[in-house]
Amino acid sequence: MDDAKAGAAPLADIETHLTQLRSRGYTVLDGFLSAADLDAVRAALAPHLQRHNGRNNFEGYATERVYTLVARGAIFERIVEDPRVLALLDRLLQPGYLLTASQAICIRPGETAQPLHYDDQFYRVPRPRPAISVSTIVAIDPFTADNGGTEILPGSHAWDDARIAGIYDGYDADAEVPEALTRELKPVVMPAGACMVFLGTLLHRGGANRSDAPRLAFSNQYCEPWARTQENFFLGVPPERVARMSPRIQELLGYSIWPPFMGHVSALHPLRTLQPDWRAPVTLDP
Repeated sequence: MDDAKAGAAPLADIETHLTQLRSRGYTVLDGFLSAADLDAVRAALAPHLQRHNGRNNFEGYATERVYTLVARGAIFERIVEDPRVLALLDRLLQPGYLLTASQAICIRPGETAQPLHYDDQFYRVPRPRPAISVSTIVAIDPFTADNGGTEILPGSHAWDDARIAGIYDGYDADAEVPEALTRELKPVVMPAGACMVFLGTLLHRGGANRSDAPRLAFSNQYCEPWARTQENFFLGVPPERVARMSPRIQELLGYSIWPPFMGHVSALHPLRTLQPDWRAPVTLDP
């Protein structure tokens, strides 16, 4: 992809964003998507929406989620490997990082606030620590303080386990959020087309939607190359579809090797599995 066409930020801007990420845990890329991009995203999402709501209070009973978004349209493939995001990830994660989640999120009127959490908390590594994942959330509808826009605790990426005790633990989505933390929450107000990039250790939640319209967004999340991904893209995306994707997306989906040999397939590079004549070695055994 041509960096100029994609709107890649100059190096000076990247350094500013990195400083913000390291000091407060998040940054915002203004004008990340053009009006034409937003129209393309809406068109690509339309067939997948209005099908079902979340299954628990974390997904949101009045929230729709479309998973495996990377494989649901060319526009999503392009955004997953946007050079502005990758330029930040290249500085925050080790080479060979993976896509761990790719989903659209539509918060409908009447939805309550999501449990307070951080995106890489399922990696049971004591805090404070470096982020194991980095998330993006792109506003398709403007984010406001009343329509379910993301709420964050700036600087919480550096907090230790004692300070965040009592937040959602990955099991009890109905647990009461500590009042001392909710008082510090700040709404992320940003226009349609903006992209918030934040560390996986930053505490946040989807806000309550007290408006009369849905709030649509999507999130791509990336993790260290040695970490288990949230979504199993090997099963979620048919190999014949992966074979048509760019080499960078194939790498992000896990068709790559973390040196010296993590991710091999019977001692072969996983890209071999995308060849039309591939047969798993176990099926060739006598």
